[in-house]
Amino acid sequence: MRLRVAGAVLLAAASYYVYLPLPSGVSEPWKLMLLDALIRGFMQTSDVAHALGVCHRVHLLNWVVSWVEEVEARSCSAVHVSDSLLGGVPARVFRPKAGRQPKRGVVYFHGGGWALGSARMRAYDSLCRKMAEDLDAVVMSVDYRLAPEAVFPDQYHDALAAARAFLSAPVLERHGIDPERLCVSGDSAGGNLAAAVAQELGSDAAVPVKFKLQALIYPVLQALDFHTPSYQQNRAVPILYRPVMARFWLQYLGADASLEPLLLANNHSALDQPAVGASGARSKLDWTALLPPERAERFRPVARETGSPRVVAAVPALLDVRAAPLLAEPDVLAAGPRAYVMTCEFDVLRDDGLMYARRLQDAGVPVTSDHYEDGFHGCMAFAFAPIRSSVGRRSADNYIRWLDQNL
Repeated sequence: MRLRVAGAVLLAAASYYVYLPLPSGVSEPWKLMLLDALIRGFMQTSDVAHALGVCHRVHLLNWVVSWVEEVEARSCSAVHVSDSLLGGVPARVFRPKAGRQPKRGVVYFHGGGWALGSARMRAYDSLCRKMAEDLDAVVMSVDYRLAPEAVFPDQYHDALAAARAFLSAPVLERHGIDPERLCVSGDSAGGNLAAAVAQELGSDAAVPVKFKLQALIYPVLQALDFHTPSYQQNRAVPILYRPVMARFWLQYLGADASLEPLLLANNHSALDQPAVGASGARSKLDWTALLPPERAERFRPVARETGSPRVVAAVPALLDVRAAPLLAEPDVLAAGPRAYVMTCEFDVLRDDGLMYARRLQDAGVPVTSDHYEDGFHGCMAFAFAPIRSSVGRRSADNYIRWLDQNL
């Protein structure tokens, strides 16, 4: 009897921990709840370890990711897979064994808040393997350095070095890649790096070979407004909670974690900050003008009249377009390649992607905006085992189909 009562109590406690009141439109919510419960558990454990001085929270999380998710470079009947260097940066290379010559080429940057994950994770290995086979393309998935050991602009420099090497004649010739059919792509923080790389190399007249496409999957593109409609609507929706995104930004920019409340309150982007306020960088992410009316009408901007100037002084990279590509000037955007921007309804980063798509269009860049009404941040990883979902499969298939049709 006591065992049954104890079991019932444990089951009730586990159910309480797992259950979240998710929006009704989320695809297959119980799968998302289960995965989020695991991630929350690991994050809370890592926070305790960090507070006790055992290790940095990111190190424990990456150890878990490595233990659970990382796979060796294993070739299959259709694709040869190897680990190599690209511009001095580690990368996993996926090359079809047969098919036409020369081949299309994709350089890919993984997500993880510039602090977590790797190209060796099962989800990225599966995605890039599928891309290589379905597109008959050489895919190079880059393992840039991670926070906290590396901070901005280290990740950006790694991504740029890898992309420059990818575009170089020796690499293109060695792998039999067509210099006219090249794409830079990435998801989340990797989408940030892909956008920044596309801007830099698109504007560099000294680069003879250019990317034909940029494909950005739920990218993070700015850290000035944590009260866009999507941040307001989805602040408590897994997998990426609003405070977690602020923490990732501070880690990436090498800033003090104590600044998190100021970022979340938008104190760092108040109207009285000359470089940030209404006539400054903030004007480039005016979502009241850049978002469709139906996305903005239920929400009000949070723009402080007076703020905390010490934040921008302490973290000048908040205004650096290499870290925040949404802040780029129109002529820089115009020099970039045709774009694909995937966004998800239940994602705090939704409006970053939608605003970027609009700014690219306004600059004259052809853009395909691919939005998933039942999607959530990271959903494309759900295209593969062990957790598969409808929106995961659809998003991966449509992303690869767009590449096939445009590359």
